[in-house]
Amino acid sequence: MSTIILDGRAPAQELRAELRADIAVFTEQYTHPPQLAVVQVQGDAASDRYVRSIRKICNTTGMAFHLAQLPTDTTQATLEQSLRQLSADPAVHGVLLQMPLPAPLSAEQAVLHLDYRKDVDGIHPISAGLLAQGRSTLVPNTPAGGMELLHHYGITLEGKRAAMVGRSAIVGRPMAALLLLANATVTLCHSRTLDLGAVLRECEIVAVAAGRPGLVTGDMLRPGAVVIDFGINVQDDGSITGDVDFAGAAEVAGAITPVPGGTGPVTNVMLLRSVLTAARNQEAARHS
Repeated sequence: MSTIILDGRAPAQELRAELRADIAVFTEQYTHPPQLAVVQVQGDAASDRYVRSIRKICNTTGMAFHLAQLPTDTTQATLEQSLRQLSADPAVHGVLLQMPLPAPLSAEQAVLHLDYRKDVDGIHPISAGLLAQGRSTLVPNTPAGGMELLHHYGITLEGKRAAMVGRSAIVGRPMAALLLLANATVTLCHSRTLDLGAVLRECEIVAVAAGRPGLVTGDMLRPGAVVIDFGINVQDDGSITGDVDFAGAAEVAGAITPVPGGTGPVTNVMLLRSVLTAARNQEAARHS
């Protein structure tokens, strides 16, 4: 069997070009670009790298970028005030709260002070509720990127049996909801699922975001299955691996995402697409 590698780099490049053109149209229409604001608490090197990558893609697509960087000893009250201020700023169309937050800061409490209409990471309870009901809302970017990758490679979901391994609020549950909205029959698996392999072998689509390297192996897959691996695990030697045993799975799967280079490149583009969507909605409401 010839396995298709679902490389995210080429579709991400195409999506960036489309986004650049759409942002130019928006900027001409409203005389200012859409703006993303990132709220970051200092102290995490991985967060620093991610914020730099977001700034870079904003610069290359014509989107305005603002960084609200808070000191490591910031308080919950200060964090929440920053989110309220940016939510109230008409020049800001999208707000991203950079994770993880250092202890004892609470992300769950902080997001309640974010206007869900600017919640471009789809983590506000209202955003999650609207998605669960199948209504229009801003969607978490990682699962949105996974769906975009499936669409790009022409993988149909309607009528397919799909499994989502992992039930986090930012990947697993929203991905399950998106698969369901695409008319797949979805099983949501987690750490208490009995005989995970027996479940996965029944499925044509398998998505994994469990935070456990090599959790899903080739013998757990149905021959020809499509595998979307959202996992990012840093090994002792500094290499990055997914939640799927790629070598073993690639011998069985019909299509599979690599790690790195699969879902990751598409995720950042989906973030900016969400900002543009939010900007269009806000400007249309102001000018109606």
